[in-house]
Amino acid sequence: MKHPLLIIGSGPAGLTAGIYAARAELSPIIFEGRSPGGQLMGTTEIENFPGFSKGIMGPELIHQMREQAKRFGADVRMETVESVDFSDPDNLKVTTNKETYQASSVILATGASARWLDLGKGEEKYWGRGYTACATCDGAFFKDKVVAVVGGGDSACEEAHFLTRFASKVYMILRRDEFRASKPMEKRVKEHEKIEIIYNKSVTGLSGDPLLQSIELTDTRTAPSVKGDESQSDSGSLVSTLKVDGLFMAIGHNPNTEIFADFIERQPNKYFTVHEEVKSNIPSVFIAGDCSDWRYRQAITAAGFGCMAALEAERFLSEKEN
Repeated sequence: MKHPLLIIGSGPAGLTAGIYAARAELSPIIFEGRSPGGQLMGTTEIENFPGFSKGIMGPELIHQMREQAKRFGADVRMETVESVDFSDPDNLKVTTNKETYQASSVILATGASARWLDLGKGEEKYWGRGYTACATCDGAFFKDKVVAVVGGGDSACEEAHFLTRFASKVYMILRRDEFRASKPMEKRVKEHEKIEIIYNKSVTGLSGDPLLQSIELTDTRTAPSVKGDESQSDSGSLVSTLKVDGLFMAIGHNPNTEIFADFIERQPNKYFTVHEEVKSNIPSVFIAGDCSDWRYRQAITAAGFGCMAALEAERFLSEKEN
């Protein structure tokens, strides 16, 4: 059986695409993937998504989007796409962990995953409990709190500066003794009274119960760079503890695009290349959300791209029929 439209991904982009495509009677199938709901499932209260004057929890927003898509006829399946064959644009093949599907069109809404510290299982315990990767999403929850930002690029500087609106103190933790950010951004954070720079440190541990309360810092050059309790590790590296209420990762995101690399054009940073906002290099394949957007990375922009992708897919299928 050949399906009109398959949607790969179940975050705001994929589910919004599903809503629009289902209302257009395209009978879309949405594959939820390994992380149903995407990054919003690890987000607490969302205050900036239009339509919810009192805010809404991330998982609840995803639940409502999913139910809305299903109400219009979208088929949401708990399957993970393992491979694709887009060599024939008129007969796209998508293989999940359960079966192989054929389709006339596909929307890729696979999102991106925040880079973690790679500390092991302990890391997951604090995700959404003081440990996050989006200052604009979660910054307001840390009013008058002490937070830390990991990273030394422009994004980290932007996150740190944004957090000064809420936090009483913002630490910036850099692995090296210099920034990777542009000089204007570096100057901006260095001159801010709420921001303190910690050089030559890497975060090697998280602690607190049930919320994050402190982080372990290991000196990358075995030299002290922050006040606090310090001890010598078995390897000889200097270890210190820093009390914080929140830890924001700003070391980048990894777009979930790898399995499509043989068919879909990507940027050097591995995000999908888009033509006319949502079109890929294959006429029957459309792109939506964070898998192509490394600048904004917001639920509302992802949803907007999902809407656009569905409308373009509908137009493509209609023109194909005629």
